[in-house]
Amino acid sequence: MPDKKMLFKYRSFSAKTVESLVCDRLYMANPADFNDPMDTRPVVECDIDLDSLQELVATLIERRLKDELTKAAEKIRYRGPKTFEQIDRLSLGHVQKTLNEVAYNATNPDYENADEASKWMLVSLLEKELLQQYTGGVFSMAEKANCPLMWSHYGDQHRGLCIGYSIAKGWPSNLYQVEYGGSRLIKTSLISRVIDGDISAKSELDKAVLLRKARSWSYEREWRLIGKRGLIDSIFELEDVTFGFRCPSEVKWAVFSALRDRSRTVNFYEIREVHGKFTLKRHQLDTDELGISYPRRARDATDVFIPNNLIEGPSGM
Repeated sequence: MPDKKMLFKYRSFSAKTVESLVCDRLYMANPADFNDPMDTRPVVECDIDLDSLQELVATLIERRLKDELTKAAEKIRYRGPKTFEQIDRLSLGHVQKTLNEVAYNATNPDYENADEASKWMLVSLLEKELLQQYTGGVFSMAEKANCPLMWSHYGDQHRGLCIGYSIAKGWPSNLYQVEYGGSRLIKTSLISRVIDGDISAKSELDKAVLLRKARSWSYEREWRLIGKRGLIDSIFELEDVTFGFRCPSEVKWAVFSALRDRSRTVNFYEIREVHGKFTLKRHQLDTDELGISYPRRARDATDVFIPNNLIEGPSGM
């Protein structure tokens, strides 16, 4: 990899965008909110026997419940051996109830084979549990600042902006390149290896869940930072801001004014159409020209030609 790489975040202009710029923060989004319903939605394929599948589902449910109940107990400051014994009882009881329901529903006469029906139900549970294990957030970036589709889809139809971040050599281990195409299938044997503590299996599973998208999205050339959900302090260096070719001049001035006194210089660009082509190109923003018009006072021009006493009306009115 190169010593330094630029990645870009397309945004509409909003209060959150201003906050991320002036406070130098990144918003780690919930993958469940992604616009592609197949993104971060793997499909589990069973390649183990029914008993092993039941054990796998039971382990995942039990672990999740214990974690949730333990956090809830800590929040209200319930501690001690009795608390943890109660958590164990509740978790195991829920697991057994879930498995009993699956076994009972599989005996429905509508199913030709009870074991196959049980497998199908358990795999469905496993897919849900698998997604619940991923409680982190994702910050997505692209490799290019002049992609027309990205401007249309994420840059408020070219009215927004694109934030350029530089990532120096030795970049974070939780920054990954998205893969496009391939299969959404995850084998139950892989999940079992993760449960057993296999680090390579965990890496493979994370990649399949969080870093694989349909080939149709390949134009995005996406990279993802995986971490704690919500706002975090930026670990990247803010290098530049590019404005869409429909972005209002007032927005350009507001963003430039907010960042021009930043301790480290930020460069400003604007997108323009390449004449006669379906392509876009970045050009340096003429901030001096912007400064001629902004900020302005509506009455300034009027004051030059009309005395104030005529504008404000006769004395005493």
